[in-house]
Amino acid sequence: MTNQRKKPKVLKFLKITAATLACTFTALISFMVVVQATRPKNPFIVEKGERPLVAAHRGGSLENPENTMRAFRDAVYKYNVDIIETDVYITKDGHLVCTHDPYIDEKCNVNGNMPLKEVHRRCSKSENKELYRHYVADMTLAQLKKYNFGYFFRDKSGKRLYENVNDIEAEGLQIITLDQLFAEFRESHPNLLFSVELKNGGEQGKRACAALKEVFEKFPEYKNRVLVSTFQDAIEAELRFTCPELMRSAATASARNFVLSKDFGIDFLYEGDFTCLQVPIFYDTGVAMIQLDNKEFIDKAHRNNVAVQYWTINKPEEMRKLIEIGCDCIITDDLELINQILKEYE
Repeated sequence: MTNQRKKPKVLKFLKITAATLACTFTALISFMVVVQATRPKNPFIVEKGERPLVAAHRGGSLENPENTMRAFRDAVYKYNVDIIETDVYITKDGHLVCTHDPYIDEKCNVNGNMPLKEVHRRCSKSENKELYRHYVADMTLAQLKKYNFGYFFRDKSGKRLYENVNDIEAEGLQIITLDQLFAEFRESHPNLLFSVELKNGGEQGKRACAALKEVFEKFPEYKNRVLVSTFQDAIEAELRFTCPELMRSAATASARNFVLSKDFGIDFLYEGDFTCLQVPIFYDTGVAMIQLDNKEFIDKAHRNNVAVQYWTINKPEEMRKLIEIGCDCIITDDLELINQILKEYE
């Protein structure tokens, strides 16, 4: 008699629980639909069926001296890229200049006609670092502009094309500021996108964030066309504070959290505030090595309104695979090769 009385109560409890779960699930789905509908369009996500965007890594460092105006001009005017990718460091007098390394010795003739092999040898020894390296942070823009940043460049055949250039400014081989880069294509290519990586950390990184804010005050229309990235979590936090309106690529911790949430199938629980994931094909999470060149990863990122860009892709078979799985962007040094590969899919 007692068991018969309990059964209706148990059934009633199960029905209420099921109804509650159903309502909660329906509300969650409705919320997700509303969120998707109200999200701003991400300019770095390509429409389904479209070819990926092409980003010129450092302006296309296999075609021209990296991070120079010569490289950027060729990338846009000759190779018709969609995105200019560059790295920036802050100078002693507060300018953001386009260069990949904290010191300039291996990129230009700051050491006169010293062979590159000897420059490498001197700069690589730990006891020589402070003695022989010329750091961007210790130099003014005027000092940096004296040097030829195409001095050591070799083309694909191994030829040094620019070691004896007389007018480095006219040849586009001086170091340039981020302001100069933006101004160069402001009128001629109003839809050109940019990817800018802040390389400085610590207090210099904070100075770089403040300088970046000043650049965007001069070029306010670029806020919707520039993706800012950093590998340093502290500088990502500083960017959030200093320039909250800018689109950002995920820094190390944010990217790792997203990748792990995807790998464990709980990406719908992870809410990032970044626009893009810039990732290699194989990603080291610190826990495991995960392969990311698959459609499932891209689809899950897109459900979070996040673009997926792969770096640095210079092999034809990797380019073809990324095109076929629908990635948003291929970041490459070899602009001639990616153009040839894309023609296969026209």
